[in-house]
Amino acid sequence: MTTVAERLVEMLVRAGVKRVYGVVGDSLNSMVDAIRRTKGIEWVAVRHEEVGAFAAGAEAQLSGNLAVCAGSCGPGNVHLLNGLYDCHRSYAPVLAIAAHIPSSQIGTSYFQETHPERIFNDCSHFCEMIGSPSQMPRTAQNAIRAAQNQRGVSVLVIPGDVALQKVSGDFPPHEVRAVRSVVRPAESDLQDLAEMLNSPSKCTLLCGAGCQGAREEVLALAGALKAPVVHALRGKQFVEWDNPFDVGMTGLIGLASGYRAMENADLLLMLGTDFPYDSFYPKKAKIAQVDLRGENLGRRARLDLGLVGQVRETIRALLPKIEKKKKSAHLEDSLKHYQQVREKMAKHVDNLDNEAGIHPQYLATTASDLAADDAIFTADTGMCTVWAARYVRMKKGRSLIGSFNHGSMANALPQAIGAQMLFPDRQVLSFSGDGGLGMLMGDLLTLVQHDLPVKVVVFNNSTLGMVKLEMQVAGIPDFGTDFKPFNFAKIAEGAGIRSFRVERGADVRGALQAALKHKGPALLDVVTNPYELSMPPKIIGEQAWGFSLFMMKEVMLGNVKEVFEELKTVV
Repeated sequence: MTTVAERLVEMLVRAGVKRVYGVVGDSLNSMVDAIRRTKGIEWVAVRHEEVGAFAAGAEAQLSGNLAVCAGSCGPGNVHLLNGLYDCHRSYAPVLAIAAHIPSSQIGTSYFQETHPERIFNDCSHFCEMIGSPSQMPRTAQNAIRAAQNQRGVSVLVIPGDVALQKVSGDFPPHEVRAVRSVVRPAESDLQDLAEMLNSPSKCTLLCGAGCQGAREEVLALAGALKAPVVHALRGKQFVEWDNPFDVGMTGLIGLASGYRAMENADLLLMLGTDFPYDSFYPKKAKIAQVDLRGENLGRRARLDLGLVGQVRETIRALLPKIEKKKKSAHLEDSLKHYQQVREKMAKHVDNLDNEAGIHPQYLATTASDLAADDAIFTADTGMCTVWAARYVRMKKGRSLIGSFNHGSMANALPQAIGAQMLFPDRQVLSFSGDGGLGMLMGDLLTLVQHDLPVKVVVFNNSTLGMVKLEMQVAGIPDFGTDFKPFNFAKIAEGAGIRSFRVERGADVRGALQAALKHKGPALLDVVTNPYELSMPPKIIGEQAWGFSLFMMKEVMLGNVKEVFEELKTVV
């Protein structure tokens, strides 16, 4: 007979799990020991459970397979929570093992007692406690199946004493694999969509993460319709590269060309996206949407037609019904405008630095140019996401992940850990803000502990840039957003990481080349200009008024130099 912990580890191996991310603790001892004694699976020791959850989420997103994290009872598994929210909202199949206090003490306000079934319920498809060995392996199978097939988080709560109890072989575990189905709309719905697309109208495609694996079909449809292709952030890596119809991203951190291509359309076709910003949808155009999840249809914008199906299968069934259009004025106009936008953006790349610091646009562009063709980029939420979205160019084989739905700080380094564990031979670059890195900086030690050659690129502007901008747009002086300047290169060097400190634009390329060439982990600490603004492609009256109000208040407060620097980035 084996223990509950041993049986669970056996099941994880059979489900294809290669590693478990976590921090050891007494209630997890049996689980960790079972992993130690089992071939084909390893324990990845991180310094914070939130990092473990983010790392597992990155692995699951990049592989499409189940990934696992674990936390000890009470505070240990509560630390998983934020990372698991991100996993769940990113549709990453992740199983979290939440160890619990001794079963006889549950409900007595025992040391470190929490209620995991309540805590994790909102960020999971499945959350159940194994209170008896007789529940194994059925409950564990259900948890794995829910994570794999519903694409999200499952949580198994296991009291430490239960994990040590013996389980019989009367109900042997069987293979639990993700179900891969082909989903396409009904023939009548496809015909309705074809009629809309065949009308004499200007059509634009808006593509999201649901376009994964459907790039060729998207391009074929765009070619037939003479339609510009706009992407949401999570669709960037799937449709941007080698795309003659690409006109950039839309949204708060997108480009004016993406917004304009949608606003000027008569018909917008949404493909695999739940793009959240309703103010960026066109006001007059008809809108059709294709999504695998029916609950997403019409959630963000008024729909004229909604279809449930996978993007690739839907387009394949749709293409024979499409009449190829001859007029391409809308496409040509959108492409011309996109080129103008890119040329305008290039001025920030050409200017290496000024007295306020290095242009972050130049840093992001240089990193993109020097990185391997199959590099994986992770980006912290905030300004780092802006620079990655606008200036990192996707190529076939490249990936870009971040906390794009949950919007958590400090995600880039943890996700880079998961990506590098999954792909030890691929280049992984973390675009980390000084605010994000400071929040979970302890896991720089994890890079050393596991000899992970992650390249941490720090956009060090000594401020929470996106929060500062949000305050300015709201018309209030920014407060609590600025930090004393810190030398992250010195900190990383003390941890045994090859480090570079860059304070001049002329030194960026050489330092990046040296960091990328280094075989182990490396950190590049770049002092960037804190006054670089991320101007959205669409400015509403309230935003313009708020920014003007902020400027007036700053002048009255005597911050003339800061106002001057802000104005220089806008003009």
